[in-house]
Amino acid sequence: MDAIIQTLARELGRAEEHVHNVVNLIDEGATIPFIARYRKELHGSMDDQLLRELADRLQYLRNLDARKNEVKGSIENQGKLTEELSAAIDSAATLAEVEDLYRPYKQKRRTRATVARERGLEPLAMLAFAFGPAVNMEQAAQDYIDPEKGVETVADALQGAGDIIAELISDDADIRKELRSLYLRRAVLVSKAADKEPEDTVYRLYYDFKQPVSRVQGYQVLAVNRGEREGILKVSVELDPETAHIAVRRMTVPNRAAMDFARAAADDAYDRLIQPSMEREIRNTLTDQANEGAIHMFALNLKPLLMQPPVKGRVTMGLDPGYRMGCKVAVVDGTGKVLDTTVVYPTHGQRQKEECIARLSSMIRKHRVEHIAIGNGTASRETEQMTVELIKRVGGGVSYMIVSEAGASVYSASKLAAEEFPQFDVNLRSAVSIARRLQDPLAELVKIDPKAIGVGQYQHDMPQARLGETLDGVVEDCVNAVGVDANTASPSLLQRVSGLTAATAKNVVKYREENGAFTTRKHLLKVPKLGPKAFEQCAGFIRVPESKSVLDNTGVHPESYGAAEKLLQACGFTLEDVKAGNIGELKATAEGIGYETLSETCGAGAPTLADIVKELMKPGRDPRDELPPPILRTDVMEAKDLKPGMELQGTVRNVIDFGVFVDIGVHQDGLVHVSKLPRRVKHPSELLSVGDVVTVWVVEVDEKKKRISLTMKKPG
Repeated sequence: MDAIIQTLARELGRAEEHVHNVVNLIDEGATIPFIARYRKELHGSMDDQLLRELADRLQYLRNLDARKNEVKGSIENQGKLTEELSAAIDSAATLAEVEDLYRPYKQKRRTRATVARERGLEPLAMLAFAFGPAVNMEQAAQDYIDPEKGVETVADALQGAGDIIAELISDDADIRKELRSLYLRRAVLVSKAADKEPEDTVYRLYYDFKQPVSRVQGYQVLAVNRGEREGILKVSVELDPETAHIAVRRMTVPNRAAMDFARAAADDAYDRLIQPSMEREIRNTLTDQANEGAIHMFALNLKPLLMQPPVKGRVTMGLDPGYRMGCKVAVVDGTGKVLDTTVVYPTHGQRQKEECIARLSSMIRKHRVEHIAIGNGTASRETEQMTVELIKRVGGGVSYMIVSEAGASVYSASKLAAEEFPQFDVNLRSAVSIARRLQDPLAELVKIDPKAIGVGQYQHDMPQARLGETLDGVVEDCVNAVGVDANTASPSLLQRVSGLTAATAKNVVKYREENGAFTTRKHLLKVPKLGPKAFEQCAGFIRVPESKSVLDNTGVHPESYGAAEKLLQACGFTLEDVKAGNIGELKATAEGIGYETLSETCGAGAPTLADIVKELMKPGRDPRDELPPPILRTDVMEAKDLKPGMELQGTVRNVIDFGVFVDIGVHQDGLVHVSKLPRRVKHPSELLSVGDVVTVWVVEVDEKKKRISLTMKKPG
């Protein structure tokens, strides 16, 4: 374990003591959000992202350690484990290196070399491959002719000896390591059209594509992989054969007893055995790297989407557009409770459109609707145009926003939605979800599998378990960063809280339904199956606004209540001052005294005290409120209204490797290519996140192909 701690500390640039503490906390069952928030003194204030990286790497290194022990055990059982080999396995840094060392000792299927050994040709091979005086191989081979064993001629004997040498070379870990490095430096990923006269498809850029392995982008790897699976592309990894042959010969041929023979065997080893497996390995490496990059990008996009500022406390109408089945409508109050539903048909003709506007106008006036959320799917454009006309008819006072309906249909057909809205059909549940997405994106989106939210590329091509694990971590971090109201949160939201499971989340809801609202955090301990360990992990992230103690409505953990009261006392304040909001000078006072000094008085570390001050300044605060509010519109534009040079405000909807997509209110998102960003960056995520409100200028509009090109560089 010490070696793993040292490796993690070196790779992450952190103190071994801090890494050791984190590993202990993980092994004790602590969650990443809990460790990140409430154990800062133990880990030197690492953030949740770094802690998750540490946890992932810890798992890899432990698996690597276990595999090393398996390999050494297997070789030892064969009686072939030497001290030198054992040391080489122990020092291997990757699973690939361990497998290279194990390769000569692994049970193989029947190979040409296996057959040659069975025919008694191994001594002839060893004679040729030994260091020493030159050997006449044809003469030596005479002694190995044995028709009963299938060795009819000298040529048969030489062929078999060459097969044995080729396999020995192929199994050499040092040779494979050298060639792996050579491939990564000098090989080229090549993609060609599978047909001689290919049709125009989305893969046309890859019909004659070449890119050095060292410079190929992740999205390019994923694109050619998919094109290959669909039978449209043929893909290979190419390295100049002579370059590879020279590398293998240099490491195997010099000073052998039969140098020409060894050279031929070395070339055969590369062409027949090493090259195919090396190509597979490089393809797998590129794919793994591309997958990790895409998953990382998905996670980066998901977090700001979940953390979009809510439009709280406003009566909202949700519109789920559609053609044949009509537009599904749901009105929810400020808490998300459904007030009214209907189905209208604005795309079925002028008369139906007028009936739609009249019906929705009546609902808006009756329920005092302030905002309208429109799903961005089929018929969204026509529904948006109808909505603008509707707003004018009711005399204003209402605004609308296009919201992503990704995953809404998945949710509406789920068991969860059926339990939540048994009285509504699938389509109306979707309209409710769309309305609630405007009111509180996080609370609604947690009900949906993160993979269905659609803010990444090639998500269906990813290793689904790895993608799900990463995205679940993002959702968990977001929910715990915001905090959850114990008396209003749904089971879907509660189960994302640190320390709670789906079962305990349902128990929390069932307990409050049977016993009334929670009036203190400690009452959570009365919930069945929610024991002291789970309470420790979850308590700081759960808010109880109804509690008499203001601390129960903050992110201050119950274990630190005593420290919080001592801190207030040292700074000349009380909990009543916190409740009344009369602590404007608390932060300045605490900083004036110094957190290190206060730490001795309060019995808590400086980072914890700084967090306590932040929480006491704004009890019940929602970090999302500090972000730019979403853009709500009252009018609509179409792509044909856009002119080059036109300045617009928009919202970033997706960040990908080659740019960002921006919603500028014309139904079709525009692309800001990476070259059109305000300054040069390696990746667009260095500048922008999903949900950012940005100023853009129109570069070009192609209505036929539905493409809008934008720039963030001011023209002129």
